[in-house]
Amino acid sequence: MTIEQLHEVFLKYPEVSTDTRKITKDCIFFALKGPNFNGNAFAKEALAQGAAYAVIDEPAFALSDRYVTVDDVLRALQELGTYHRLQNPTKIIALTGSNGKTTTKELIYAVLSQKFNTIATKGNLNNHIGVPLTLLRINKETEIAIVEMGANHLKEIEFLCELAQPDFGYITNFGKAHLEGFGGIEGVIKGKSELYENLISHDKHIFLNADDPIQLKKLRKYSKKIGFSTSLKDYFSIKLISAAPFVKIRVKDITIQTQLPGTYNFSNCAAAILIGSYFEVPIAAIKKGLEGYLPENNRSQILKKNGLNIVLDAYNANPTSMQAALEAFNDRPEKPKMVILGDMFELGPSAPKEHQNIADLVQTMNFDTSYLVGENFYKTRTSSKVFQTFEDLASFLKASPIKKGALLIKGSRGMALERVLNLL
Repeated sequence: MTIEQLHEVFLKYPEVSTDTRKITKDCIFFALKGPNFNGNAFAKEALAQGAAYAVIDEPAFALSDRYVTVDDVLRALQELGTYHRLQNPTKIIALTGSNGKTTTKELIYAVLSQKFNTIATKGNLNNHIGVPLTLLRINKETEIAIVEMGANHLKEIEFLCELAQPDFGYITNFGKAHLEGFGGIEGVIKGKSELYENLISHDKHIFLNADDPIQLKKLRKYSKKIGFSTSLKDYFSIKLISAAPFVKIRVKDITIQTQLPGTYNFSNCAAAILIGSYFEVPIAAIKKGLEGYLPENNRSQILKKNGLNIVLDAYNANPTSMQAALEAFNDRPEKPKMVILGDMFELGPSAPKEHQNIADLVQTMNFDTSYLVGENFYKTRTSSKVFQTFEDLASFLKASPIKKGALLIKGSRGMALERVLNLL
């Protein structure tokens, strides 16, 4: 079956699933393969649960005309996403960066949805599977789609851009994330900048943080850039009033009081303001969107529990985001202040040095107690309390509970430090 023919089927049954645990009535099931599973083997189950069709790439599994056979299911999903995107006039805003992608995406959505029919990447479905799934959520009413793009190696953003064919793009920052896959910070900059290269080659618009010297240098000669700055007069002016505990912003004589902690969230908010302004969202609506946004999903979440004011930022971590979170938390006035930090993953040979750097940074800050957990932090030279495993930390906290004050919890996803909440 050709992509054009598959698209005709999709228009009749516009729900897509790649997981038999999430089958909806009359969806199309795409039988993806993985290292430890063959989706073709689950096609029969998907149809039994209510899927209209199953897209497979092994003809032996086709038992009726409800099985659509293609050469490669993943490639068919990707090509269908791109084909569908091109059939609609929806404007695509692509978003990547080392830190803050998902929060920035949600803030842009909160602003643009005040005026436009807008969709955005769900959760962190930002890879070679998630991007086409986002594109397939576009319908005739969708005016703007915000497509988050993640990457841990070179050429990945380039490929995702080929799938989404964006009209606009924004890079949050270049930080020490996925150093193992990118081969160092220069690789990170090169990899994330693939978004710039795609947009420039197609003469598209780029949004930028003009206070970031790397972004400013790369785009200095490009005419179709729209930037924000706290000081440069040639760019949209946005001022940070304060960030302790929450980011407060001044723009066009309007004060915006967000519910996001830390100076590191200022640029995320500023990007949403810039993009909203470009699309002529009224400043009052921008204010409403930002002030109404509450962080969740373990990202800069503000929680209160048993006398503790908690910043839960346990969705992910790398050296850049860890430093930013620590500096922001250090500025808070509460006493006592405590931090629980978990290992940062995907750093490759840089892991020992980067964990030691964070351990050293913690010692220079105004924290009453600091707990470091994970194989890498356990090996650091530090006066913080160190634990090799989460279970070791849990045993300690059960015997010596944290009772009051402010607490920052941050670590990579694999550490799952949100489990600490059950110990408080």
